[in-house]
Amino acid sequence: MHAEHAGHDDDIRYTQEFWDDRYSSADRLWSGQPNAQLVAQASGLAPGEALDVGSGEGADAIWLADRGWTVTAVDVSAVALERAARQAAAKGDEVAARITWRQADVLSFDPGSACFDLVSAQYMHLPRAAQQAVQRRLAGAVRPGGTLLVVGHHPDDIHANVGRPDRPDVFLSAEEMAAGLDPEAWEIVLATAIGRPAVDLDGQPVTVRDTVLRARRHG
Repeated sequence: MHAEHAGHDDDIRYTQEFWDDRYSSADRLWSGQPNAQLVAQASGLAPGEALDVGSGEGADAIWLADRGWTVTAVDVSAVALERAARQAAAKGDEVAARITWRQADVLSFDPGSACFDLVSAQYMHLPRAAQQAVQRRLAGAVRPGGTLLVVGHHPDDIHANVGRPDRPDVFLSAEEMAAGLDPEAWEIVLATAIGRPAVDLDGQPVTVRDTVLRARRHG
């Protein structure tokens, strides 16, 4: 669920109805390409079992499955999941068979304990308390030796004229996310902001930044 567009106090923006309507409004909502930080951080990992939270139209899950991962892809929108399953099928039976598509609300989703070698959450922006609670559950789902990867828009992007909502509470820094992990249980591999080129609302080139938390659970 790409919740970066969540409005001020309008809780409907976190619901299946909102996201089904949004996905239904266009043939494709996102680029169809895997998120750059997932590619950068997961390319060197040995394939295992992965959880893709907020899987949207499935580009990340398909990229992982194409590299040998067995993927559970979770999103609140049934429309997005149906679209993602079609995209996976177009890649071939071998890729499609590695992905399980699951409709669930991330706010209440229980991924289980120590179930996955990689847990990825890309651009899942929620109010601070909810985001921290979700991250705790996702961290708990990582097996010993596994990786937690959380990527979001940097708080400074609010001022970059790229359409971020003026809600500082939904944009956490990597350091804030890292602080939520027990240092005795986790090695922080990366907690930083990484710039990438973008185009602002006036069509001008601009650099935006992603907050990237990559952590390895001690074996």
